Amino acid sequence: MSMRGKILLVDDNKDLRTDFRLWYEEYDITEAACAQAALDILKRPNELDLIILDVQLPGMDGLAALEKIKALAPDKSVIIMTGFSTKDTAIHALIAKADNYIEKPFDIKVMREAIEKELTKKAGPPDEMDIAGKIEHVRWFLEGNCFKKITLRDAAQTVYLSPKYLSRLFRERTGMGFNEYRLKVKMAQAKKLLRSSAVSVKQLSAKLGYANAESFIRQFEKIAKTTPSRYRGNCKKRR
Repeated sequence: MSMRGKILLVDDNKDLRTDFRLWYEEYDITEAACAQAALDILKRPNELDLIILDVQLPGMDGLAALEKIKALAPDKSVIIMTGFSTKDTAIHALIAKADNYIEKPFDIKVMREAIEKELTKKAGPPDEMDIAGKIEHVRWFLEGNCFKKITLRDAAQTVYLSPKYLSRLFRERTGMGFNEYRLKVKMAQAKKLLRSSAVSVKQLSAKLGYANAESFIRQFEKIAKTTPSRYRGNCKKRR
């Protein structure tokens, strides 16, 4: 299952990059500490949807980097992060080429809204999509909101369909029911966090919206055929 929202984060501040991953765990994030590293990544085949670029970078600055990124990958959206010290002229030049810009230090919610705006833009407006596009949009919506309680009605509203009709279409096109797919997305995220973070099973179940850890463990076992703790243990052994 491809994860929605493949983002390239370009910032020389290692702490910020680490925090960014924690704040936006629902996205697939690749890091680069300087513009050259980012350009090297973009030169190779990639599925990146969005680039988040800091202006103050060692070596090549964000302004020069943005020019090169837009020449290399004109279809990729770019959000620029600017410190308060950035000169007005630079900001105007950036805005002309960037898709959005956000001032640092940024509000977590504001950045998430900017990310969502760019990702949704790539998919096109939901009311103009064909059926395949609408189903893809719903899958994106579920994957991007796996930490929130999303209902069939919420999803149906994003693509201007009735819940009943979406439910039928979703099963026809994906071979599984809406709730089944939503669970699959949650469990894929759970596996990712069990592999890559030290979060406890109890914290993880709360994060994924479960009322208690028992019901999370039960569902995880059903899908993964093992308990969350055993899954984590097995992953560690393989390293």
